[in-house]
Amino acid sequence: MQIAELPVTAPTTAPAPIALQDFRDAMAGLAAAVNVITTDGPHGRFGFTATAVCSVTDSPPTLLVCLNRSASVHPALTAHATLCINTLTSEQRELSNLFGGKTPMAERFAAAQWSEWVTGAPILNGAAASFDCRVSQTVSVGTHDILFCEVLALRRQKDAAALVYFDRNYHQLPPVQPSPTGISHSNG
Repeated sequence: MQIAELPVTAPTTAPAPIALQDFRDAMAGLAAAVNVITTDGPHGRFGFTATAVCSVTDSPPTLLVCLNRSASVHPALTAHATLCINTLTSEQRELSNLFGGKTPMAERFAAAQWSEWVTGAPILNGAAASFDCRVSQTVSVGTHDILFCEVLALRRQKDAAALVYFDRNYHQLPPVQPSPTGISHSNG
């Protein structure tokens, strides 16, 4: 059997660059859980709000967090190499605003109850889920670092209403309720 060789041709024109605002507007159409990322250690206690959090693999359990290198928390978080991803419930919306703004760190942490597990990073009491992690790898892309975070301990509330960010606004997702048939469905 003969394989025909196809000629290799270069594209005649490069695609037009995507406008920054067009990209941001399109990204507003992606719904995401709202998280408060925390760290503590020799460089201090810090936290910020993030929606750029994603599952990577379950073996070993790993999440990723995207962090702008110009963020004030960047030096401490990368130096500590530990963090907690605290997924917020709909009742914790104000925490998202506190940790997402210019509020001093002490005031951010004073607004809620915290505990510690394996890494010493602050764990938000009452979070929908908390993932206590060590940063296992960092990759730089553009203006951000992608932190690959191996999960060392976790906790999840099964009946928590989720807080999501979509179309530049907060939204509440009701908790999933099991049906008598064993098939899960959401309220409402």
